[in-house]
Amino acid sequence: MSSDLPEPWREFPGVGPKLAERLAALGITRPEGLLTHLPLRYEDRTRITALGDLRPGTNAQVVGEAQSVQIVAGRRPMLVVLLADESGFVCLRFFHFTSRMRQAFRRGAHYLCFGEVRAGTNGLELVHPGFRAVPRGRPVAVESRLTPVYPAAAGITQFQLRRCVESAFAALDAGRLAGYALASVQNGWPDLREALERIHFPPPEAGTPQTDDPALMRLAFDELLAHHLALRASRASRARESAPDLSVGARLAARMRAALPFALTEAQGRSVKEITADLAGPRPMRRLLQGDVGSGKTAVAALAAAQAIGAGFQVAFMAPTELLAEQHLRSLAPWCRETGIESGLLTASTPAADRKRLRKRIQAGEPWLLVGTHALITEGAALPRLGLAIVDEQHRFGVGQRLALSSGSDRFSPHQLVMTATPIPRTLAMTLYADLDVSTLDELPPGRRPVTTAVMNEERRAELVKRIGALVAAGQQAYWVCPLIEESEVLAAEAAEKTAEALAAALPDVEVALVHGRLKETEKNEIMRRFMAGAIGLLVATTVIEVGVDVPNASLMVVENAERLGLAQLHQLRGRVGRGEVASHCVLLYRGPLSARARERLAALRSTTDGFRIAETDLKLRGPGELVGKRQAGLAQLRVADLVRDRDLLAKVAPVAGKLAGTQPETCAALVRFWLGEAVRYAKA
Repeated sequence: MSSDLPEPWREFPGVGPKLAERLAALGITRPEGLLTHLPLRYEDRTRITALGDLRPGTNAQVVGEAQSVQIVAGRRPMLVVLLADESGFVCLRFFHFTSRMRQAFRRGAHYLCFGEVRAGTNGLELVHPGFRAVPRGRPVAVESRLTPVYPAAAGITQFQLRRCVESAFAALDAGRLAGYALASVQNGWPDLREALERIHFPPPEAGTPQTDDPALMRLAFDELLAHHLALRASRASRARESAPDLSVGARLAARMRAALPFALTEAQGRSVKEITADLAGPRPMRRLLQGDVGSGKTAVAALAAAQAIGAGFQVAFMAPTELLAEQHLRSLAPWCRETGIESGLLTASTPAADRKRLRKRIQAGEPWLLVGTHALITEGAALPRLGLAIVDEQHRFGVGQRLALSSGSDRFSPHQLVMTATPIPRTLAMTLYADLDVSTLDELPPGRRPVTTAVMNEERRAELVKRIGALVAAGQQAYWVCPLIEESEVLAAEAAEKTAEALAAALPDVEVALVHGRLKETEKNEIMRRFMAGAIGLLVATTVIEVGVDVPNASLMVVENAERLGLAQLHQLRGRVGRGEVASHCVLLYRGPLSARARERLAALRSTTDGFRIAETDLKLRGPGELVGKRQAGLAQLRVADLVRDRDLLAKVAPVAGKLAGTQPETCAALVRFWLGEAVRYAKA
């Protein structure tokens, strides 16, 4: 077995270093993560539909003979296959294809295909269907259960994901995955394996699992319980741990505060006071700093870092992406220079020579501000005097990674400050951050202009495009966001490409670029760097920019199909603009007719820019729905549970956790291990 393969996968069949890397891009770093990687939707491949019975807008599985196979020339060549049976015909159309796919189709051969039926120019079509050759004249075997379609990433197929999930089930049966025997806390809930099977491979008669499905409720409750147990143990452990006294560093923090080119707001001053007191205490600080985009979290974090460094300790400042890490370092560097603080950057892209130089100085124990990505977790051993860990956009990392940063030396544990620009209603914060004290920045610095929000029917699209041309000609920049409206990442990227092409054609004098999830990280970073430098006038993107870099010159945000997104996500996207001195605007394009709930969401966003009010409204407006693909990003990195949808379960978590901790400690440890992994040392508590 390759030594490049991460430890959790070394005994797991079918996963090599490349596949492990691609699974990690989906947040799956252990076999257990496969079992909790929920389907986006399901396909019914349990029956075959005659071609003559196909209807547009439905998904269908068909069998037919290839009447013709051809490549249609054009700006983008297409593979087109005409499939027929006794009742009719359908066209298979592939915009993206390989030579192997072309060779797989032969005239006269029979194929089993599955896909969405669409109306084409010459009849019905299946665009990018799944397919395989089948013997002619023999019965075709079909699935006995619904087929899951999972969230995927570049370079990994649905077939690979399904095969990995099936292997994870086999490992669960064999006992190689640490299962747990937790008595159901409510009648009718299935056991762990039954619940997982029901969610991944439901029988056709059961239909698509809904949010009140006992299997989903069981898994959601277990996940919430595991998080609560881990955080409860962390808080209990903290009460027995010692932390470095950083009070002597307050003098350096005061020097940095005096050097800041602006005065702190009252909310910033209050938060700094709370953090200063924590850092002088004998126990490790665990504090959440929450505030809207632009409320000044970075300045508060910088003063905390100065206090730790002034006391002779090292600081790790972790961001979710390389671009954000670079941006933080650019913001912090002038303040650090003013106070004589040395700083550096450590990400996966840091050259080996620079990494070696950083390691040498850090291992010597020198006070240092190290900014980086999750690489800081893996490099944790290289920080022998880590006094403070700062985690930005905490919800992008999750409880396991946050707690992994909490481990310190044998003598002390580091203080920890986690930050989020996603305002969290108090009722949820008490559960989500049970191990943290909370500081809130509930005001913006003076002079910052709120973003004006307009709701516009897409029929006025041409008018909006003309406005963008004038805006870019005046030296400003704009975003145009295309939400993920297709479950297929290929088709979603293609939709964004078509939008970018149309906008480029309508705006010949504007440099238009495109960013979407199928691009490699290096490509996305390069495009974003060019946008930051002003070389790109209009950036077309999917919601990958929801948490993005600071571009003060960008003054217009257009969100297409805004009615499809939730309030929290729309608010985060709006936060990409309004970061400079120019008046900024957010235009929410919608396609009518709007549902009553969509009208309420858009009206709420137009009426306020207060993220905390929006969070409370989001809590009230979001109702139950299907399991598949409907959860909001932002509140927490939960794999199954949703803090809003499952808020009725939250009240049951604490009582069960208290009982289990006292009577079944082994079960508690296994539960936490299953959901959060080995990084959370539950037994330590």
